[in-house]
Amino acid sequence: MAERTLRKIVENQRELFAEAAKQGENLVESAFRQQVQSLTHDYELLLRNNPQFAAGYAAYGYLLSKVDMRKEATAMLLKANQLDPDIPLVKNQLGNLLAEDGKPLQAAPYFIAAIRLVPNEPLYHYQLGTLLVEAREDFLKAGEWKRDALDNAMHEAFRRAAELAPDRFEFSYRYGESFYDLERPDWDGALKVWSRLEEKAESAIERQTMRLHAANVLLKQGKRDHAKALIATVDEEKLQGQKQKLVAELAGTPKK
Repeated sequence: MAERTLRKIVENQRELFAEAAKQGENLVESAFRQQVQSLTHDYELLLRNNPQFAAGYAAYGYLLSKVDMRKEATAMLLKANQLDPDIPLVKNQLGNLLAEDGKPLQAAPYFIAAIRLVPNEPLYHYQLGTLLVEAREDFLKAGEWKRDALDNAMHEAFRRAAELAPDRFEFSYRYGESFYDLERPDWDGALKVWSRLEEKAESAIERQTMRLHAANVLLKQGKRDHAKALIATVDEEKLQGQKQKLVAELAGTPKK
């Protein structure tokens, strides 16, 4: 009965947010808030009748996080995690909330736990990689990570995300960018990634963007003639600013 009731609440929730997204700027905030309030009442009744129902706390916590009730969301997710420590959505959402609250050291174990539970979920790897690179200094200052280990974990997280979701262009692109974040980059590996992305690109501006990245890598390798040839093929108007920075670097006067 509890599971059937939860499915109905979650379906109503899905329809509500789908309709809100469809309405966009035309959304009537007061009506939306009233419908969210109705959902919270449904969740509270469900949990009052089923106080040990971990999935109910998890779903309620997810709803509260979507409407920016962060403190309440965290409490519900922690309760769900206490009742059932093997719900990957709960681990991931707690990681998100802690990361957004500026607590990366506390967030990381939740992301890692989510990956252990569902190792083939690309989003979890992507989020871990993002956390490790954006909060690098926090992790290094804490003394629990050395730079090489941190770099390897970050780079591997983005690589796995790209590997597991080859159709998610943004994951592959961020994997390519992650070479720049390394203290000791594998530039040959980076060139291969940008070359593959150029082959997969669906528009001229995307292809030329990858070419500029490849040219940048070639410059870092000291292969100036090859870089110059690639830069010369870029003619998209929106990329001229990036192109000119590389042209200036090629000339030995880096452009600010």
